[in-house]
Amino acid sequence: MVLPFLWMVLTSFKPFPELFELRFLPREPTLANYQAVLWETGFLRWFGNSLLVASLTTLSVLFFDSLAGYTLARLRFPGKNLIFILVLSTLMVPTEMLVIPWYVMSAEKGWINTYWGLLFPGLITAFGVFLMRQFFETLPQDLFDAGRIDGLSEFGVFWRLGLPLVRPALAALGIFTFLGNWNAFLWPLIVVQTPEMRTLPVGIALFSGEAGTAWNLIMAASSLAVLPVLLVFFFFQRQIIEGVVLTGVKG
Repeated sequence: MVLPFLWMVLTSFKPFPELFELRFLPREPTLANYQAVLWETGFLRWFGNSLLVASLTTLSVLFFDSLAGYTLARLRFPGKNLIFILVLSTLMVPTEMLVIPWYVMSAEKGWINTYWGLLFPGLITAFGVFLMRQFFETLPQDLFDAGRIDGLSEFGVFWRLGLPLVRPALAALGIFTFLGNWNAFLWPLIVVQTPEMRTLPVGIALFSGEAGTAWNLIMAASSLAVLPVLLVFFFFQRQIIEGVVLTGVKG
């Protein structure tokens, strides 16, 4: 599993003539490939676009999905279970089927080639609602009743009592959402029309076509793109595992 990544990183340090030698390690390592990618392409702009889109989407998902999950887990109202089933049913719809309606709506409202056009499909997710509902179900009802008796509003109970107790779920959901939007390719490829608005996966894919056989530059760009993903997994792997393990545990 590690070997392809190691080959990618080592290739990114090779000069162009060494690409066609049967050597695993670079004979004359160089940083020229990284300098070329950073300063002679739009890599930094693509990186910033991906970081902005992934960060804003993650913040939106954490707030709205946790609010919906709390509502479905702790409030009583007619049709609650039916709404939850309908939310879960949307998970069966492939993203490819939604691209055309998204594009038509974006074209009608002028969202093509805008940051809002990149953002809106992922601002709320059914998976996040399911994950947060399952975690809120594990909390004792007496705790929320005590908060209401003490004078907290319903939003105050959610914000001050519920959210601090579901931090593992928030961390896991935030990581999944950030990585998913960081690696998103299909929708950004369709909605973006100018090089300045490209996200990192789209930029690297189109750059690989322009670079041709310059695999040293392509591998340098890919190594830089995968670095944030590796850092997220390295620092938050406990939250990822804990969030997945506790999902669905009730009582």
